[in-house]
Amino acid sequence: MGQGLSCARSGPEHEFFAAVQAGDLELVEGLLAAEPPLVHRTTVYDRLSALHIAAANGRIEVLSMILDRSVRPDLLNRHKQVMGLQCFSASVEPFGTPLMLAAMHGKIACVEKLLQAGANILTFDSLHGRTCLHHAAYYGHSDCLQAILSAAHSNPVAESWGFARFVNVRDGDGATPLHLAARQKRPECVHLLLDNGALACASTGSYGYPGSTPLHLAARGGSLDCVRELLAWGADRQQVDASGRIPYVVALKRNHGACAALLNPASAEPLVWPSPLKFISELNSDAKTLLERALTEANRQREKSILKGTACTLPSPSHSDDGIDDDTSEASDTELCCICFDQPCTIEVRDCGHQMCAHCTLALCCHNKPNPTTLCVSAPVCPFCRSSIAQLVVAEAKVEAKEERDRDGPWKLPRSRKSSRSLSDGGSSSFKGLSSAMGSFGKVGRGSGKSAGNSGMADKP
Repeated sequence: MGQGLSCARSGPEHEFFAAVQAGDLELVEGLLAAEPPLVHRTTVYDRLSALHIAAANGRIEVLSMILDRSVRPDLLNRHKQVMGLQCFSASVEPFGTPLMLAAMHGKIACVEKLLQAGANILTFDSLHGRTCLHHAAYYGHSDCLQAILSAAHSNPVAESWGFARFVNVRDGDGATPLHLAARQKRPECVHLLLDNGALACASTGSYGYPGSTPLHLAARGGSLDCVRELLAWGADRQQVDASGRIPYVVALKRNHGACAALLNPASAEPLVWPSPLKFISELNSDAKTLLERALTEANRQREKSILKGTACTLPSPSHSDDGIDDDTSEASDTELCCICFDQPCTIEVRDCGHQMCAHCTLALCCHNKPNPTTLCVSAPVCPFCRSSIAQLVVAEAKVEAKEERDRDGPWKLPRSRKSSRSLSDGGSSSFKGLSSAMGSFGKVGRGSGKSAGNSGMADKP
């Protein structure tokens, strides 16, 4: 998929643009050696430069060669671009900058090269007033989306606008990249944007139905995976659009039964990722993966309970659970969690060093839904010693304690009973009752500063 050349000039120029589109680097170099000004020529109608054509067709070698000839990465076609905070002009911009084209077509190598060359990520097209971030989200290219978000941290945009403002930048219709990703059924992009600070409850202007939130748009499209992601990041099921409709009503009207069941305000609240907590925002990738899996499992159990006895079936989530059983099996040699006595300890609390499973850690952190207006939650403490949690990391196996239990023989705690069970076959019993788990925290927490810190094992309650 790329840009056609039906309106290119005839003769050398047409041959040049055709070679760029085909990625024929040798021919392109030969034509430029014979006629250097070709690198600055454009097609007749759309005024597409060679850089536009190379970016749209993913011709990274040709694109790199053109950039090496000091060609600006933000070349425009025949229509005006709108920069920064200027108002949108009435001119039409169907294609945009080379970076926008590369993001539209998912040409990640070209996106990365253009970003390295200093392409402006805060350029708006004139058709919808969208940036390259909007285009990557709309077309579902999560790798391009990630590259642009990563570049925004070190880009001048981070200083002039601020990263959070860039993630939530609105197009001419008041839609953020998250709105577009939700409407187009792009769950990976939805997750990525939410993880980078996109506002789950932001309302649109005139895009779609006025006042729609990402949850309204996901409900309209019937994207169960997008609904899951949004609910897990605190999207409000009770928020209304400009017509007074909640997402549940939108899903019902469109006959999306499974989505409607999860969005029904009368159904159980989902567990929400505790992003406002400082130590959660600072998780390393391994610890974050463990907790995200625990969150997914908890909410999947909720979904099964909600849909049980209804005519709705539960489609498989788009995110694969491959590898979860292997990870659990590998972790089965570690100590069992002293809260649930079901899962192996995989998360360690810094600085006290106490350990628990990812499921109980998650229950500790997000059993209360944060206030959507303030995003404030009370910071939990270690359930064993009641000290503040500075950081959560992946637990390291306590080799010495394990060797001691091996010598004691009968006193050795059993391995996880769930190490060989697939999560899809019922999952962990740790989440069958989060309230009981939280009750266990209180029991273990009272006076446990000495029992957990000085003893190699704990009595089962």
